[in-house]
Amino acid sequence: MTDHESDEPDAADAADAVRRLDVRLLLPAGCAWIAVLVGLRLTPAVLLPTAVAAGSTALLLARRDLGSARSIAALCLAATSLTTLATGLHQATAQVGLVDELTAQRATVTVRASLATDPRLVSRRSDAAGADDPMYVLTLTVREVAGRGEQSGSGARVLVFGDEAWAEMRWGQTVLVTGRLSEPDPGAAETAVLAVSRPPRLVADAPAPFRAVEVLRERLREATDPLPADPRGLVPALVIGDTSRLPGDLVDDMRATGMTHLTAVSGANVSILLLAVVWCCGWLRIPRRGRLPVCLVALAVFVLLCRPEPSVVRASAMGVVGLLATSSGRPRAAAPALGAAVVGLLVIDPWLAASYGFALSVLATLGLVLFARSWGRRIASALPRRLAWLGEPIAIPVAAQAMCAPVIVLLQSSVSVVGVPANLLAAPLVAPATLGGIAVVLLAPLSLPLGVAIAWVAGLPAWGIAAVAHLAAQVPWGNLPWPAGPPGALLLAALVLLALLTGPRLVVRGRRHPVVVLACALLVSAAVWPLPQPGWPPPGWVLVVCDVGQGDAAVLRTGPDRALVIDAGPDEAAVGRCLDDLGVRRVEAVVLTHLHADHVTGLPTLLDGRGVGEVVTTPVRAEDSGAAEQPTVGPLVVRASAAAGVPLTEARAGDRLSWGRVQATVLWPGRTIRTGSLQNNGSVVLDVRVAGVRLLLLGDAEQEAQRETRRALARLGDPTPVLAMKVAHHGSSNHDPALLRQVRATYGLISVGSDNDYGHPAPRLLGSLRDSGTLAVRTDRGGDLAVVVREGRGSVVSRR
Repeated sequence: MTDHESDEPDAADAADAVRRLDVRLLLPAGCAWIAVLVGLRLTPAVLLPTAVAAGSTALLLARRDLGSARSIAALCLAATSLTTLATGLHQATAQVGLVDELTAQRATVTVRASLATDPRLVSRRSDAAGADDPMYVLTLTVREVAGRGEQSGSGARVLVFGDEAWAEMRWGQTVLVTGRLSEPDPGAAETAVLAVSRPPRLVADAPAPFRAVEVLRERLREATDPLPADPRGLVPALVIGDTSRLPGDLVDDMRATGMTHLTAVSGANVSILLLAVVWCCGWLRIPRRGRLPVCLVALAVFVLLCRPEPSVVRASAMGVVGLLATSSGRPRAAAPALGAAVVGLLVIDPWLAASYGFALSVLATLGLVLFARSWGRRIASALPRRLAWLGEPIAIPVAAQAMCAPVIVLLQSSVSVVGVPANLLAAPLVAPATLGGIAVVLLAPLSLPLGVAIAWVAGLPAWGIAAVAHLAAQVPWGNLPWPAGPPGALLLAALVLLALLTGPRLVVRGRRHPVVVLACALLVSAAVWPLPQPGWPPPGWVLVVCDVGQGDAAVLRTGPDRALVIDAGPDEAAVGRCLDDLGVRRVEAVVLTHLHADHVTGLPTLLDGRGVGEVVTTPVRAEDSGAAEQPTVGPLVVRASAAAGVPLTEARAGDRLSWGRVQATVLWPGRTIRTGSLQNNGSVVLDVRVAGVRLLLLGDAEQEAQRETRRALARLGDPTPVLAMKVAHHGSSNHDPALLRQVRATYGLISVGSDNDYGHPAPRLLGSLRDSGTLAVRTDRGGDLAVVVREGRGSVVSRR
C-alpha cells in the first residue's frame, strides 16, 4: 500500500502559518473597532468617562505581571480606551459652535469654510429652459458660521450640493458660502447637509504645497488626453484615484468582475510605489538607514497628490502592511502592523468603522498577512517547476477574495466566479501602468510632449486591464446569485471557514474521489441558489409591482435579463429579491418618482452589481422650500449614485424617454405645487408603452398633482386604453376621483403593506376605483403583481 501521509496537507499547515505570526495586536484592534461602532451612537458625555474607565483598568492590569492572557486583556482595554476617547473628542469637536443647533432649525447660514475634498460632478440635469445644470458634491470643514443673528467658530464638516460655480474650486481653498442646513443621513461623518443658494466666494487660496500637487494632477490629465477612452480614464484612476473620466461601460464591467479596487487609491498602489522607491534607493546606493525617510517623504507626497481623504489615508496604511506581509524581510511584523494601523486609523477617523470600504481593505490585508505566503508556497509546490513562480501571484487575490467575500455579499447579493481569474490576468499589468503613470506625473510638468509619450506607454497595460474587464464581464453566469443580507454573509463566511480548515485535505481526497466532490458541489449549489417559485415570473410579463411592504418598487421588462426599475422600496433586501426572482441582471435605469425613504432606501442594493445605466429623479426638492414634512433622502441618492459612478438626471413634464422595449412620456412634474406634500406632488408620473399595451404609473401624486396629470392626459389626446395603473400613494384617500374616471384602467395595482398604520388602501379610494370600473389588485393580499401580455391580450397575475 502506498503511503500518502506526507502528501496530504491539513488545517495544521494554515494554523502553523498563523502561529508564526505575532497576532497579539489583532484582537485589541477588533475590540477597538467594536467600541467605535458602538460609540458612534453615543454622546461625548458617555464616551469620555467610558474611555477613562477602560484606560484606568488597562493600567491596573499592565502593572501586574499576570501572564499573556492578562496582557492581551490590558491591550484590548487600552485600544478600546484610546479609540473611545478619540470618538468622543471628534464628536465634541464637531458639536462646537452653532452648526448643530442651526441644523435642527433648518436655518439659512453663511459659513467660512475650507474645501476638505475636491468638488465632484454627480449629475447633469436640465433646468426649465433646457440649459445644462450640473450638480457637484463636496465636503467643507467649517471655520466660522453665522445664522439667526448669531455667530461662532466651528470644526464641523458639512456635505455641500452646488452648481457649476463650484467646478473650478479646489481642495484646500477657503470660501464664503450661504445656504440652508439640513440633517445628514444617519451615521454620516458630516454634521449637516448644506444646500447652497448662491455662488461661493473665494477668500483664500490653498497653501503652496496644495497648489503644487494640483499642477501635477493637471499635467497628468493633459498628458493622457490623446489616449483612447479606456486608458485615458484608467491611467489617472490607477495612479491618483481620479475616476472622473472613466467610461460608463468600463465602470460597469469592472464592478461586475470585482476589479473596482484598481480604480481607487488602494493598498496595492501604495505597495507598488514603495517598492519602486526602495529599488531606486538601492540603485542610487542610499544606505538602508536612509531609505525609511525617503519612503516616508514619497508616501507623504503621494497622499497629497491623491488628497488626504480618509480612503487615501486608509490605503496608505494598508499598503505599508501589505508590503510587510508579502516582502521577504520581516513578515512577522505584518500582523502587529495591521492591528496598529486599524487602531490608528480609527483614532484619526472613527467613522471609518462603519465604512464597507474600510472593512474590505482590512479584510483583504488580513488575508495577505495570514495566508498569502503559505498558500503561495503550497500552490508553487503543486505547479510544474517552470511555473512555480506563479504561486504567490495566484495566492494573493485568492486570499484577499476569500476574506472579503462575506462582506461583498452584503453589498451585491452575488458571488463573483470571474473575480479571481480577472484579477489574476490583470495583476501583471497593474504595476507597469501605475509606474508609468507615476513617471508621467513626475515628468509631464517638465516636458508635456515627454509626458504624452510616457502616457502612451502606461496606456498600453491600462488598455489590457480594460480589455480583461470587458471580456470577463461577458462570461455567462460570471456572478452567481447568493442569499441576500446577513444570513447570506454568514453562510458564505461559514463556507470560507470550512474551506480554510479542510480545503487542503479535500483537494488531495478530491483527486481520488472526483464524483463525490462533484456531488457535494451540486448539493451546496442547490442549497444556496435562489430558485424562483414555480411559475414565476409568468410568461409574457411586462410589469411587476414588487411586494416590498409599505413602499413602492416596480419593474418594467426592457429585454432579456434587463429591466427598468421604478422606485426602490423601503429596504435594501426586498427589491433585490424581486429582481433575482425575475432573473434581472442588468438595470437600464432606476426612476425614483420622489425622494421619500419608502421609495428610495433600496437604491444602494440596485447600484451594486446590476450595471445600472442611470438614476432618474424628480427635480422637486422639498428641502429647498422649508416645508415641514417627511424628510427626503436626496443626499443618499446623490452619494450612492456618485459612489457607483452612475449618472444622475432629472425628468420633467414633456420629456420622452426610451429604454429597450419601453417608451415613456413624463406627464408630471411641470412645476412645484406648494399645497399638500411638496415631494408627493412632485412625483414623476409616467405614461408607458410596452409590448403594445399602455400603463400609467402615478408615484405618490396627491390630488393636486393628479389634477395636473388629468389635464396633461387631456392635452395628449391619446385614446389608447390604459391596461393597468399603479395607484398613487399606496391607495391613499388623498386622490382625484375625476382622474380615475378619465383613465378607466382595467386594473389598479396597489403597492401596500399589510396591517399598515395609515389605513391604506383607503375605503374612499377603493370606492372610486369601483366607480371607474377598475379592478383593484393589492400586494398585501396577492404578493408580487405581474402585468402579462399574451397574444396581444393583457391580464394581471398575482404571485400568491
